[in-house]
Amino acid sequence: MESDRFRFGIFEFGGTNRELRRDGQLVRLQAQPAQVLECLIQHAGQVVSRKELHRVVWGEGTFVDFDRGLNFCMAQIRSALDDDATAPRFIRTIPKHGYQFIAPVAMPANSVAEPAEPTGKRRKLSLGLMVVGALVATVLLGIAFAAGYRLRTQQTPQRLPVVAVLRFDNETTNPDITRFSDGLTDSVVERLTSMSQGQYNVIGNAQILRRSRDERDLKAIASSLGAEYVVLGQVQRSGSQTRILAHLIRLSDQAHLWVVRRDSTLDNPLEVESEVAQQVAAAFSPRVAKDASGASLLPAPSQ
Repeated sequence: MESDRFRFGIFEFGGTNRELRRDGQLVRLQAQPAQVLECLIQHAGQVVSRKELHRVVWGEGTFVDFDRGLNFCMAQIRSALDDDATAPRFIRTIPKHGYQFIAPVAMPANSVAEPAEPTGKRRKLSLGLMVVGALVATVLLGIAFAAGYRLRTQQTPQRLPVVAVLRFDNETTNPDITRFSDGLTDSVVERLTSMSQGQYNVIGNAQILRRSRDERDLKAIASSLGAEYVVLGQVQRSGSQTRILAHLIRLSDQAHLWVVRRDSTLDNPLEVESEVAQQVAAAFSPRVAKDASGASLLPAPSQ
């Protein structure tokens, strides 16, 4: 299926300029994620292999960290579409193989010219629409002015709380796990940001957050970044099982607000990474918003 434009649900994607729009509003999407989305949409209903995506987006002769790059692209696409890897509406992950665009895709029908109306009738209709439009604009302007005045006189701006995501610690003896723990850190930052809904800000790329555990200073993080909360993560190994722990900590008193634990194998590390990031964000996001508002929380579960 190939066309200049595709429509699925409330989204529309332009194949020529690779623009993604939601209800007509432009959704920011970087070049490579847009290429991946275009390839999946053009093969809607079919499973597109990771090898094929590599060939289409990066080319045969390009040598990059493809797994990390594709993982980043999929995270960006899912964030833009507000899609969930564990309960997908648009893109399904096919473990150890690739991805499948599962939403119905339609091409917008070409507009059909309507019969011309008599000139006089058109002029009367245009004049009427102009009068109605002017009245509506006047009313809306008055409402907006009144609302703005009320907000300025009754409310004072409040700074959003800041959540800092520290680099997940590789506590195994396998240095290859560091690649997984770093990817998991990036995915947690992306999902927390996507689910913030204007209730908090997320910082995940500051150098102070990437330091090793023995060099970590939570007070310095709070003061230098203005952070009220941190996410600490650990990746541990026992036999064939990998345990992932994520801690949500309030910096003012260093109290644990919540802990997420996931025990799994790493047969498909990218899938585990995406699922854990979604689980962490779904658990932490509402608790940050609730705690920042002063509401009481249940005690964090013991792990």
